[in-house]
Amino acid sequence: MKPLSYSRATDVDDALALAAANPASAFLAGGTNEVDLIRAGISQSQHLVDINELPLNAVEDRFDGGLHIGALARMSDVARTPSVVQRYPAISRALLLSASEQLRNMASMGGNLRQRTRCAYLRDGISPCNKREPGSGCAALDGFNRGHAILGTSEHCIATHPSDVAVALVAFDAVVQTLGPRGERALPIDDFFLLPGDTPDAEHPIAHGELIVGIEVPGAHIARRSVYLKFRDRQSYEFALVSVAAAIAVHDGVVADVRLALGGVGTKPWRARRAEAELVGGPADDAAFRRAAAVELEGAVVREHNAFKVELAQRAIVRGLSHILNGRSS
Repeated sequence: MKPLSYSRATDVDDALALAAANPASAFLAGGTNEVDLIRAGISQSQHLVDINELPLNAVEDRFDGGLHIGALARMSDVARTPSVVQRYPAISRALLLSASEQLRNMASMGGNLRQRTRCAYLRDGISPCNKREPGSGCAALDGFNRGHAILGTSEHCIATHPSDVAVALVAFDAVVQTLGPRGERALPIDDFFLLPGDTPDAEHPIAHGELIVGIEVPGAHIARRSVYLKFRDRQSYEFALVSVAAAIAVHDGVVADVRLALGGVGTKPWRARRAEAELVGGPADDAAFRRAAAVELEGAVVREHNAFKVELAQRAIVRGLSHILNGRSS
């Protein structure tokens, strides 16, 4: 492991100044992802700025029924916060299903959003990977790609984004708040994650030294009966083959509003907007759910080992919406 330098920030301004002073710096919170990347030789960070003393760990209620989640709030704490459990059960469930208790106690909400893909070809340090070495190619295209994406892919990258809670946050239009060289910014979370396109090494539209300070989740009554379902190879803390965050409001048998987002199938947490548009104004039944799910997956691009994800994702959408209508939460 290469030598590293370390600083501990005393406040936000101090953290920004320390990061700006070194072009090879990175912020350090829980370290559950960044440290692994440094050890593997993937991260080029040479100076770590410890931000754990910054006052960014609160979960606060908003007047509209929404929430402000500090970037340094630990995943375990957010998952068990009463207002999260009551108003956004899908967010709470996504956090609880995302990792072991030990990791959730360490990992921060901001760090979870910034984590790198778990693609083995990125992390082995040998295989061609456009995220690690732009222009080198993508070994997953013709390699073992069972866990890879089928939506939002390009000829340069088919890696999935691994976060569970980001899927639920995308479903409810969260906003990522940052501070950095360009001052304060508020980024809609769907824009915070970039499609790979021709530049898969660029995963977020934030600058070096720009710090996530919070996540704003707007009030949404529909979220109170939301669900998060995760389908994986084994019933332990495994990354999703497919996951779904779902919420639906029905009036007189007609879908008045619906929120759907998918994990495990997209190169970013995938808002299923085509399925949502197909459902609103129509009947709330399994046949309509299946039609909407099929519409969403029409654009899937499959590889040798991951074609099964098309049907699995469709079934996940149907099951998530049916769970809500049948009064089940998991």
